[in-house]
Amino acid sequence: MALSVRIPAELEKRLSEISKKTHRSKSSFVCEALREYLEDQEDYYETLAIKERMKKNNEKSHSLEEVMKMLGISQEDLKNAS
Repeated sequence: MALSVRIPAELEKRLSEISKKTHRSKSSFVCEALREYLEDQEDYYETLAIKERMKKNNEKSHSLEEVMKMLGISQEDLKNAS
């Protein structure tokens, strides 16, 4: 799919330079950046939805330390697992 986007001259200059240095197309950089940005945004809005659900249902969150204690896992167990 083709998409036309206007970007500031400084961004276009930087994009052109990195494209030439790496022998990759400008489009590949724009697609990669957009993909990463959208993933971050999706994560952010999912986190907000979870936070709102937890608040609405009076749910509690747990720290890693609390979960490890509940499961009987020690720091040493984690070190030995890797």
